[in-house]
Amino acid sequence: MQSFDHDAPTEPLPAPPMAASNMKIQKNRMSSPSGGTPLAHSEATLPYRRSHPSAASLYASTFSPPGSRSQSPIARPGSRIASGSVFGANSNNALALVEGAGDVPGDPLNLVLRAFVPHIAVYSSDDTEVLLKDKGFELGLWELLRPFGERVQGKVIVRDSNGSSRTYEDYSVHFVRFGENVENPEPATGGIKTTPQPAHANGTSEKGDAARGASKRGGNLADVEAVVDRHLTYAEESFFGTTADGLSPQQGPGVDTPSPYYALYLRRLLSGLPITPHETFAHPVACIIAISSRCLAPIETLRRLYNESSTGDKRLPNWVDSEYLRYYVLVHDEEQDDITKSMSLFEQMKRNLGLHCHLLRIRGTQSAATDDDSIPLPRSEWMSASEELASIRRSESQEAFEDPTRYIFETDATAIRTFIREMVTQSIIPTMERHVSVWNDQVASRRRGLSGRFLGLTRKWGFGSTTKSSGTALSSGGNYDSLGFYRADTPEAIMRKLADYAFMLRDWKLAYSTYDLLRSDFNNDKAWRYHAATNEMAAISLLIMPQNISSKTRMETLDAMFEAAFYSYITRCTAPYGALRCLAIGLELLRLRGGSSIDDAARWGIRLLESKVMGPVGDALIKERVAVCYASKTGMGSQCWGSRRRKSAMWSILGAETWLTQQKYIQAQRCLNEARNMYSELPAEHGIDSFSHAGAFILGIGTQLNHQLDAADDGTDRSEDDSESEVDEESEELTTRGRRISIAGLPGATTANLEAAPLRSQVSGEGEEIDPGRPKDDFG
Repeated sequence: MQSFDHDAPTEPLPAPPMAASNMKIQKNRMSSPSGGTPLAHSEATLPYRRSHPSAASLYASTFSPPGSRSQSPIARPGSRIASGSVFGANSNNALALVEGAGDVPGDPLNLVLRAFVPHIAVYSSDDTEVLLKDKGFELGLWELLRPFGERVQGKVIVRDSNGSSRTYEDYSVHFVRFGENVENPEPATGGIKTTPQPAHANGTSEKGDAARGASKRGGNLADVEAVVDRHLTYAEESFFGTTADGLSPQQGPGVDTPSPYYALYLRRLLSGLPITPHETFAHPVACIIAISSRCLAPIETLRRLYNESSTGDKRLPNWVDSEYLRYYVLVHDEEQDDITKSMSLFEQMKRNLGLHCHLLRIRGTQSAATDDDSIPLPRSEWMSASEELASIRRSESQEAFEDPTRYIFETDATAIRTFIREMVTQSIIPTMERHVSVWNDQVASRRRGLSGRFLGLTRKWGFGSTTKSSGTALSSGGNYDSLGFYRADTPEAIMRKLADYAFMLRDWKLAYSTYDLLRSDFNNDKAWRYHAATNEMAAISLLIMPQNISSKTRMETLDAMFEAAFYSYITRCTAPYGALRCLAIGLELLRLRGGSSIDDAARWGIRLLESKVMGPVGDALIKERVAVCYASKTGMGSQCWGSRRRKSAMWSILGAETWLTQQKYIQAQRCLNEARNMYSELPAEHGIDSFSHAGAFILGIGTQLNHQLDAADDGTDRSEDDSESEVDEESEELTTRGRRISIAGLPGATTANLEAAPLRSQVSGEGEEIDPGRPKDDFG
């Protein structure tokens, strides 16, 4: 049998003229040298015509033309995708994947490792808030600390449940405001929930849209879609407002780097995790109780803040464990207060409150860009989608120009980094390790024993009594409250926290084994949101775990977990956010496993598309990722047996169609370039030209895209002509914005340069005679 995925043949490829006859020589404005300027420089000086100029720095994470970022991992020897048999027999080792995840900030695995990290609450006194406001931070100490927690300085050593130590240089923590972002549980119901009507395409109802603007929590799919759409629109308008002289083939992404817009989508999806009863990642592992050196009654104020956070009106709900670490901080103003008094007060704090204390010495005045020792304050990468959307709208609504960039003294930055490192390495990590050891010995080990399994069977069939009194006692049923949660002292809640702590400490084996124990307990109690979240994290832990996963394990275990989680999120809980998060992470982790896991990744991506829980932006991005999944499977041998080039090209075309309906023309062109690249590697008899309807479909997309790009070019040229008078000259060598090569490139040319610089036109003039012996340009 002949393979349908051969290497590119040596003979010319016949192809229909895919809009090649419509190709025109674009006009080159001679206002810049032919050599061009670097891309970063050309975009840094680019005025944004529709958004306010102060909003430019808000788009820094994705500020580059989409077409310059290719997603196809074909012919990339440095890819982190596990290699091996195309049938999955010799691959699926995730150890190298985890170790190299921190090297690529936009890598999906890196985003997962940085999303599910310890959360530290910040609760400050009024005098501390006034000191930080004078320093220029309206939201207080939390706003100052948050950017520095996203990368703990130096190496962090973590011990697993077996006593083995591992060193991480990419460890991070998230600072949150105490008492905020709490999501109340839903009462337990016996039946299957129906989706509220009417509902949007992303699964959010109109009822919740009214309160959406004031919410800063994560998990709002509408805000995630809106943020990424703003970034895409900004890039489109910016690119159409400049020439392509700055496009350089050397300025592509790193190895195996996803689209910046998909990385942003996944990051905002995982940002701002709310405090929920069914998972404890956002529950505080510690709370910073801070006072300043201006406080008149420091010890009394610290005790008052402690009581308010423990038993007062601001305490967390009873399904949140209140026995988290309290870390006391004295903020000293170096410019106005006496350091001797602060040192004396700090020693008194350690005598009365213990060793979990720190003296943070900062300058009380606001730093400016003109100061000698000022540095730009790093912008938080893990703000929620609603928070970023509010920042963009606020910046765009400003009448007067105001640079949103913050500055901080370098001495303050050094002091904050030292403080965070000391707190994490000397207090938080040891406390979490101690909790994991105690909970594993006193609760989980009994549940794993013979008596625990017997009680699990009696619980499954409805026998046995109910035990709620002791947090370390085994439960035989009935601990699930009718209000929709387990109390913090129940064994189920403790084991869920044990599993989440193990996951945050990157002890994947302990995390998976604990999640696996809880799956049946939550299923028997019909705690469906708990059941869905536990199946989700069990599958993720198993995929990250550094061990081989056979096809049988994937079929019997992973597929069952993803199916149970997805069904419970969608049907029983009406939680589209959880369903999207589950399958989006699972798709990426399966793809990184390589081998036959790539087919499973694409299958779950298609399942996600069929569920229609996303909006139009997420729909297009997932189609791109399905195309990347199929392109990742390169096949074996000279015949490339098992590759999925045709499927990859098909999903790229579907992605281009989706982008085109949203008027994201640069993204649509990039998808067409990827499809053309895939089809060019197929032999002629297996190309797209043998399918008339498919060829007509692609031709229609290409023609419509060319028409829209020409209209955008004409609008840009008219706006430029209104602002300044320039002389247009015809140039035989095309060096401007050539945006039409997605469907027509240089006849007979290879597609090697499409991935590096897909937006640079490489076409001949209209009057140039084409050699009939040379192959025509097409996707076949």
